[in-house]
Amino acid sequence: MSIGFVFPGQGSQYVGMGKDLYENYSEIKPFYDEAEEVLGFPLKKISFEGPESELKQTRYTQPAIFVHSLAVWNLLKNYPISANAVAGHSLGEYSSLVAAGAISWIDGLKIVKIRAEEMQKSGEKNPGTMAALIGLSQEEVEEICRQASTEGIVKTANFNSPGQIVISGSINAVHRAMELGKQKKARMVTELVVSGAFHSPLMADALDGLTQALDQLEIKNPLIPIFANATAQPVTDPTIIRDLLKKQLLFPVLWQNLIQNMITHGIYRFYEIGPGKVLQNLIKRIDAGVSCLSIGKKDDLQNLNKFQE
Repeated sequence: MSIGFVFPGQGSQYVGMGKDLYENYSEIKPFYDEAEEVLGFPLKKISFEGPESELKQTRYTQPAIFVHSLAVWNLLKNYPISANAVAGHSLGEYSSLVAAGAISWIDGLKIVKIRAEEMQKSGEKNPGTMAALIGLSQEEVEEICRQASTEGIVKTANFNSPGQIVISGSINAVHRAMELGKQKKARMVTELVVSGAFHSPLMADALDGLTQALDQLEIKNPLIPIFANATAQPVTDPTIIRDLLKKQLLFPVLWQNLIQNMITHGIYRFYEIGPGKVLQNLIKRIDAGVSCLSIGKKDDLQNLNKFQE
């Protein structure tokens, strides 16, 4: 049975993430210490102790999730588990690149730091928000965005699972789209706690700084295929990977199609590596016939053998 590793993105963070790993696995201490040196801020304190208001700032959230995910991934090397393909949701795509051998851990950390800082600045300069619309079709949500665009920019941002679509854009336009979603009898309409309109044209300023950094990033041929957010297709060419990372910032995350394509390519067992269980829940909604286990804590690692049986 082929295995896929998937890595979570922003929104999966929680205060205390990684603390049990740091306290119980000696190899994780230098891992976090090295990350702090590169990042230049107290990653351990923010991740382990919070406050939540600080952890959820994009400049801290993204590196914190990235480091936690790769700490877990490193611990998985002690188990007889190897991936046949990888993918990551938004920020998680950078974690997947490290896991596939396409970029180094330190280069990944540096590029995530730049991405997070640029996205934070872009969100402050061009205020925006995001919202999840549940229970409507893609066509209905796209029509809602078209109608709400009289109030500003609003676009589809994440196609997460059947009936769960996230929109992104200027505050007034997203709020108008939320009203229209309720009128369309959406099962749930929820504004997300984010610091910007991710995966929308309002992130254009962030793309300038990120592009410069990506152009300098050494990307090698990955050891296994990476399923890309922007196309939902497997990719192994470093030039294409670089271009898709640039495209990813402004374009929707095609998560539902991506998982379906991984399944079509023979992946039937998924491991979500990092904080939370967001991707596990999405994968179950996409295809209840495949298995998925979230691994982010010491207890999860200790229960791995039961899942393998």
